[in-house]
Amino acid sequence: MVQLVEDERLDYLLAESLRIIQSPSVFSFSLDAVLLARFTYVPIQKGSIIDLCTGNGVIPLLLSTRTKGTITGVEIQERLANMAERSFVYNQLDDRINVLNKDIKEVPALLGHGIFDVVTCNPPYFPVLEKEEKINSNIHYAIARHEIHCTLEDVVRVSSQLVRQGGKVAFVHRPGRLLDIVTLMRKYRLEPKRLQFVHSRVDKPANTILIEGIKDGSPDLKILPPLIVYDEQGEYTPEVSNMLFGEEGSRKR
Repeated sequence: MVQLVEDERLDYLLAESLRIIQSPSVFSFSLDAVLLARFTYVPIQKGSIIDLCTGNGVIPLLLSTRTKGTITGVEIQERLANMAERSFVYNQLDDRINVLNKDIKEVPALLGHGIFDVVTCNPPYFPVLEKEEKINSNIHYAIARHEIHCTLEDVVRVSSQLVRQGGKVAFVHRPGRLLDIVTLMRKYRLEPKRLQFVHSRVDKPANTILIEGIKDGSPDLKILPPLIVYDEQGEYTPEVSNMLFGEEGSRKR
């Protein structure tokens, strides 16, 4: 059994036989996290992975189904880190998945440089604006969505510090920040290697990007086919439905 507090609930991770603790007033994962977990390269048999800004641990949980390596999540919010930890224990994965309740900027000094094979991050998307009313009044969501505790540059710099030479780093973000991301990745020796644009519909502009780089890699960026989320009827496309519900679940829908 798992102990839930306040308005928490224990949800299924859809396509996976896993459960995750969520809360409508604290944190619930989005499609972006699922997309990043599916996009990211992971070593199958062994290896070390770290997920920055892990929230309630959804990306480590999803990655655990694709690798036997160890996975560390880093989350600055104590409440979210606790939710992640309880989910790892509930799924009996705490022997190879753990969470650090730390500011990501402290992690290289704490764990060391160049020790991870893969780094992932679904970071806060929005810079802090002068008009404070535009920031969510819910502090949990505000920190998750706005660059209050870490900027995009912090995320890229720390990722580069943590990953080994030749290791891979993957981000999900918004297309409007693409040039910033590529510029910062090259500044911190993360050569962009794969890029995919995600569109809500085939006739809509991209609203999400997935990008992966290699530490000290050679220049050779591949643009992957676009990923479309919804078809003409407003239903998930087969590719996205398979990500969310698995092949069997997709056929039943």
